[in-house]
Amino acid sequence: MQFMAEYNRKLWQQFKGIAKPYWFSDEKWRARGLLALLILLLLGQTEFNVLLNEQTGEFTSALAARDAERFWRSIRASFIILVLTVPIYAYYYYVRDKLALYWRQWITHHYLDRYFSKRAYYRLTAYADIDNPDQRIAEDINTYTQRSLYFLLIMLGELIQLIAFSSVLWYISKELVFFLIAYAFAGTIITLFFFGKVLIGLNFNQLKREADFRFSLVRVRENIEAIALYRGETQESNHVKQRFHDAFVNYLKLIKWQLNLNLFQYAYSFLTIILPSAIIASRVLSGELEVGRAIQAAGAFAAVLSAMTVIVDNFESLSRFVAGIERLDTFSKALSATSAEPKGHRKVETIIHAAENSRLALENVTLQTPGHERTLISNLTLAVNPGESLLIVGPSGEGKSSLLRAIAGLWDSGSGFIVRPGEEHMMFLPQHPYMIPGTLRTQLLYPHPDRKISDDELFQLLERVRLPQLADRLGGLNATKDWAKVLSVGEQQRLAVARVLLSQPSYAMLDEATSALDLENEDSLYRLLAETSSTLVSISHRPSVLKYHRQVLELSGNGHWQLYPANAYHFKN
Repeated sequence: MQFMAEYNRKLWQQFKGIAKPYWFSDEKWRARGLLALLILLLLGQTEFNVLLNEQTGEFTSALAARDAERFWRSIRASFIILVLTVPIYAYYYYVRDKLALYWRQWITHHYLDRYFSKRAYYRLTAYADIDNPDQRIAEDINTYTQRSLYFLLIMLGELIQLIAFSSVLWYISKELVFFLIAYAFAGTIITLFFFGKVLIGLNFNQLKREADFRFSLVRVRENIEAIALYRGETQESNHVKQRFHDAFVNYLKLIKWQLNLNLFQYAYSFLTIILPSAIIASRVLSGELEVGRAIQAAGAFAAVLSAMTVIVDNFESLSRFVAGIERLDTFSKALSATSAEPKGHRKVETIIHAAENSRLALENVTLQTPGHERTLISNLTLAVNPGESLLIVGPSGEGKSSLLRAIAGLWDSGSGFIVRPGEEHMMFLPQHPYMIPGTLRTQLLYPHPDRKISDDELFQLLERVRLPQLADRLGGLNATKDWAKVLSVGEQQRLAVARVLLSQPSYAMLDEATSALDLENEDSLYRLLAETSSTLVSISHRPSVLKYHRQVLELSGNGHWQLYPANAYHFKN
């Protein structure tokens, strides 16, 4: 009992933490107004149920007494009640779904703002327990808003129904009221303690494994050419099938437990058809109660029992809802600026960034992997002043790209100081350029699509990076393509360099950004970059780019490094 109380407290805190921001946001008055309207509609529905239940008993008694006038009077009253109630039911569902949609819109934007703020989407990769953030934003939020309103309104509706019908039932039969309380309490306790923890856990795992299965299919679609070239169909098929198998096995367990729950729920529910009549049968048979009163009592009993056993009746969907709350709660905590480091990571001093400076400098920087398992660079001190371009070299896996990530603010595991210009004065070019959805124009303007650049300037820019026919070949600057598939990696790298030429940042950080080009094209692009005001910080394995840099940082492994003048450095064979 104490465990369930603690669990329910924790669940309520999780639910409140996700829900509260919307109801106190700038949209709070619309949200609260729609909720108030829903409660009024619920009251109307309950009043209708009470009146209709009363008229059901009335015309049943009239039939038993063969009183035609009384019967038709009751039928006319029932018809009027139905006509008045139809709009109440219709608008109830309309208002509920509209409120759920507004809520989903707000909370989705709220999570997306947090997801993209301060590169949280990148830092989440260090959290092993945050799987499939795309699914949590796209699906879990939708389920949360819809199910929250659904269960909130069910609870409110059942509470109103409980109050309305209890007086009816108490007036007809006190024995039914006492029996109902004991019956509902026993059913709820059995459901929570016997089925609760297991079904919630299985539903949580099912959400995760279904998301993993979908992601494995998406990954195949995004890498179709590489898979085809490697002829990796068998391995990929086995991987996808294994993901599905995991979901399949968990779902088998889920439906077995659901079978047990259904057996209990149906037995529990069907008994309520018999028990009310059995309890008051003697009073009807003795003539103390009319037949219609028995029908009215059965209706009131069903209504009150439904209110008191709402958890039992909705436990399957409730357990899925609870699993979704836990997934959103862990996601929210990971996005939060106050989140601790991932579990299992010891707390260490982090790199301190002093931004908004005109130069780039590192002072006693020790860089570690995000999990602090390995030290990549120890006590690195260097300055890259404007115009003094830096080339970073060394064996693969010794921290070259990781150093650029630290400069970009993506990694902060380690100690020391990094002084750098503001983010708007730096541009990073990874080895595999990012091609955004959109037109060729947006590819060139990325990441500042609102800049006003004439078509002539963009055509000249394409010529400078040796892509003179690209626009004509693919339908012009406003053509929309799947650029990552239409363009070769070399063409993508030339487009990425075109972005630098257009933006001319104070510092251009190139992580093997010309590796797919031949030496002639690479030399042409570096010459263009050297003619700009941008200071280059490059990672490369090619001696041909050495002449475009003033100094060389060599990373030799085990945290060791050495700084050389570029004119005195020789690549090792």
